Amino acid sequence: MSTMSTTSTTSTHDADPAAAPVRFDTKIAVLLREDLETWQRLNVTAFLVSGLGAQIPEVVGEPYEDADAVGYLPMFRQPVLVFEGTKETLTTAHARVLSRALPRALFTSDLFATGNDRDNRAAVRAVPTADLDLVGLAVYGPKNAVDKVLKGARMHP
Repeated sequence: MSTMSTTSTTSTHDADPAAAPVRFDTKIAVLLREDLETWQRLNVTAFLVSGLGAQIPEVVGEPYEDADAVGYLPMFRQPVLVFEGTKETLTTAHARVLSRALPRALFTSDLFATGNDRDNRAAVRAVPTADLDLVGLAVYGPKNAVDKVLKGARMHP
């Protein structure tokens, strides 16, 4: 329950509600294994978040348009936070995300050797859950649940 203060302040937020900061009760996060090369980090992040956007339409905002009315594709409506951790941190986060049944995407080391979606899916399907060599994990859900999944990870530098 919130209470109103008797002290009055004026800000741009009072005059224009659209200027107020947007707060999200959800979080989009990517966890990368710390030993990845730079190109791998970028590649894994791009692949992982594409899965979230494809399956969870509410994470995608409206299309963009510049001042000349040139249109652009929509993007996520909220920031994507990128974390890193050890192989053990990733394994623990994977177990947590599964136990919480949160929407997730994964990237295993085997996918660096494939070149298409069919082979990617076959590479993941060939390995039991406990034996997946995870290099990346994306998760979406309520902030507190995502924070619990990522416990022990640190923000990517």
